Amino acid sequence: MASYPAFPVPADEDQRLRDLERYGLFEADSDEHFDRILDLAAAIFQTPIVALSLVEADRQWFLARRGLDVRETPREMAFCAHAIVHDDVMVVPDARADERFRSNPLVFADPHIRFYAGAPLQTPEGHNLGTLCVIDREPRDLSAEQRAVLHRLAQLAMRELELRRLAHLCPVTGLPTRHTFLTIGEREFARARRDHHPLSLLLFDVDNLRLINNRWGHAAGDRVLADLVQLARTFLQEQDFAARLGDGEFALLLVGIDADRAMALAESLRTAVTHMPGVHTHSDFRLHISGGLTALAPQDHAFPDLILRAERALALAKGNGRDQVASLFERP
Repeated sequence: MASYPAFPVPADEDQRLRDLERYGLFEADSDEHFDRILDLAAAIFQTPIVALSLVEADRQWFLARRGLDVRETPREMAFCAHAIVHDDVMVVPDARADERFRSNPLVFADPHIRFYAGAPLQTPEGHNLGTLCVIDREPRDLSAEQRAVLHRLAQLAMRELELRRLAHLCPVTGLPTRHTFLTIGEREFARARRDHHPLSLLLFDVDNLRLINNRWGHAAGDRVLADLVQLARTFLQEQDFAARLGDGEFALLLVGIDADRAMALAESLRTAVTHMPGVHTHSDFRLHISGGLTALAPQDHAFPDLILRAERALALAKGNGRDQVASLFERP
């Protein structure tokens, strides 16, 4: 059992961890952009150790680092686990004089931390994924101006994380694609199982996307898809996850939503789509979707079980004439 105090847990911990997962950073390699930011931080603050730290449920690991041999540490040892609780820069002038850290192995053993300053890597939604931190083996402090500079460098690092994430999104809709959907789906499946929370999955197709492309052109079709995604987002909570699986095929993973609420949401979305304005507004054309809905069942072994069931439900909706949502649920 550790002899040093346990780390504080942010109030938004569940969604913070979701955001960290959805940035796709686990075990990612550093790149020259992060290295340049660390080089700049080391030059400005003249510290032997600088790092970009990401804080997971039970560990911190370093996306990029200077002056550290280790790639990760347990979360209970991480100074950054304390820094992510705050939205401003956390400064520890002398860790030996701070009751939170004086018994920490990183203080009385290698790398013998004395001074620490960490600025949060904050998402646009306000969740702190980790920090940009500067560390010294001698006690010191930062002026208000220096704290502001460290904060701006953390914002620059966060911008690079955003650009890396955006590079893997569909350019038309701004949604993740199938590979990311499968990865996040597995994580949400495991989380729902662990916490005994409901989880629903809606797959839907734009029934007549080809008619839009043929009548008004592919640019108009792309505009309709982008507008459809914006509409769908209005039905989602922050913890939900949307993805584009194919040309006109989408997935909505509804976290903490049971079957009845998910069906009500799916029907509301289907109805809203038929009234969605667009290039077709002043014509006889009406946009519509078909959906297949399912929910987590006790006998499900993995996330693909939900996908296969939702696909069968979607096939039923299409086979029964389209412009409808069909559901398949496994009963205990």
